This record gives sequence, C-alpha cells and structure tokens, in this order.
Amino acid sequence: MDTTGTLDEALQRLHASGPERLGRLTNHAPMAVEALAARGQEAAVHRWLDLYASRLEEFPDAVEPITDADWRSALGDPRRAADWIARFGRELGERPWRDVLALWWPRLLPGMYGGSTHPVIRVGHAVRTLLADRSGGGITEPRLTELAHALGYWAARHHPVADLVPVSGAADAAAALDAVVPLDVREGGFPARLGRVRSLPVWAAAVTDPAEAHRRLTELVRAATHRYATHGHGDATMLVHAATAPNAVLRTLPALPRALWVPSLRAAWTASAAVTAMYAPDAPEPRVPPGAVTPEEVFERALAHGDEHVVKLADTALDVGDERAFAAALRAVELGEPLR
Repeated sequence: MDTTGTLDEALQRLHASGPERLGRLTNHAPMAVEALAARGQEAAVHRWLDLYASRLEEFPDAVEPITDADWRSALGDPRRAADWIARFGRELGERPWRDVLALWWPRLLPGMYGGSTHPVIRVGHAVRTLLADRSGGGITEPRLTELAHALGYWAARHHPVADLVPVSGAADAAAALDAVVPLDVREGGFPARLGRVRSLPVWAAAVTDPAEAHRRLTELVRAATHRYATHGHGDATMLVHAATAPNAVLRTLPALPRALWVPSLRAAWTASAAVTAMYAPDAPEPRVPPGAVTPEEVFERALAHGDEHVVKLADTALDVGDERAFAAALRAVELGEPLR
C-alpha cells in the first residue's frame, strides 16, 4: 500500500467533488486512484487524475442534517448525499471506523444495487486502505473521510431489490452464472434493467458458516472475473461490476463481524447475478490466452488504457491471480474506450 502520501493527497483533492456527475453518473476517481496506489503505481495517480478531472463536479449542497430519528426516511434519496456524507463524517469522528461499519453494513447491504453497485465498490476500496496497515498507520484522516464519502454515497443511492423468484441454479459459482437467464429486453440504463429482473438462480443458499461464506464469495469473484473474458462484449463497462461488486464485499469481510459474512455473500451473489442477467450477450466468444504476462504487466496495460472500469477490473483480476483472470483484464483493455 502507498506509503508516499500520494493516495492521501489524491483523496483530499477529490473530496471537494461530489460522488456523481450529471445527476446519475458515478465519480470513479476515488476507486481508481486507490487501485493505482495499491498496485504500486503511485507515480501515475495525479497524472491519471488530471485526465479524469473534467468528469468531476463540485460537492453537492446540504439539505438538512440526518438524525437518529429520520435516517430511515432519508435512505435512497440522492438529494441527501451531502447530508449522508456529513452524518458518516461525524460518526467516524466519534467512534472507531470498524464499529461504524459494523453498525451500518447490515442497514445498507439490502440496497447495494443502487448507483449501479458503485457505492459498495467504493466502500470496498476505502476499507482496503484502512486495513492496509494493521498497526494503525493506514488510518489517516483522508482515508477515514473517504470511508465517510463512500458510505454516504451508498446511503443516498440505497436501492433494495425484493420479491425475486428463485429458480434452479447450480452447485458452483461458474455454473450458476451460466444458469442466469438474460433479460428479454436488454436496453435502457441500470435502474430500468434492474426493474425487469424478476428471478435469479439459487446458489450457496444453504451456507451458514462464515468461513464457508468467505470461500464461496472468493469462488464467485473468480468465476465472475473469468466469465468477463468470454462474455464482456455484452457490455464492456457494466459487466465489470459482476466481478468488482462481489470483490468489494470480499475485501470488506475482514473488517466486519463474522456474523455478517453469510448475508454479505447472499447480497453479493444477487448483485453479480442481476448484472449478468441485465447485460449478458446472446453468446460467448472464445477466450484468448494472455500468453506469458506478469501481473505487473497486466496492470500496466490497464493503466496505459486508463479507463476507470478497466483499471478496476485489472485490480480485481490481480486479486484472483490466474491466467484466466489476466485474460479477462486484457479483454477489458480491448473492449473499453481509452481515457484521453
């Protein structure tokens, strides 16, 4: 993890910006710069930010403070993003960050589908910075503030999905993703498509042991990352989230009480499967082996491309760490529009 101070500088620079632009598009910069720093590319952080800067908007105006009495009614109201961020900033100033996360994670988890799953992904990146140095050196003010922004964005975009009909699935994650039936109508934005998801395959529903939940979530991240290599052409950007959203949950598990691991697995599966249903192509394409390539080379190619989703998928592919994951990351480089 970055020890140069570059990540903290970048986060401070970004906290003057809002979590979205144009009222609906996510600010990906905090997630991307954290991935760059985590992968030893600190020297590229500010250069990348300069390219991305035109996509940033000013921090939104506050409406009114969110209190213990009214927080439920403010969930899912994007107009209250500044209020939510301020609320989490206060809580993180008063209590250990793990305690705040443990309190709010089960409250927010049912709504991880809002904001195209970006809020939970941002939380996963923020938590990784705080876990980076277990002696406490990783807990800096900009990193705590980043967690407040991430949790606040999640609360503001909180969007539950209910009444999904369970259908026959499969024993392993890869087969269960293959069993997902694509939507008949695959057009429109994320909210419109999400509203058309009516059923999903059952997978890992009988899991009750936290350690098994961790193992299954790791399996899901691997399967979804591998699948991008053959199915990413369905939507080069949105199908990234089938892997990065569950990986954000996986990264957060070590900071959570073990009692929350099983429900985290179930929410992560639903999110990954829903994204798959919403954007899957009609047919897969052959996977092209990446050849002799190191993890560092994979990430360097993603950085040279520059697109934030390409960078984040490469970051997840390095977590998975095998040849099929590297093929997925390089497929994203081929499919995505470079950042210029």
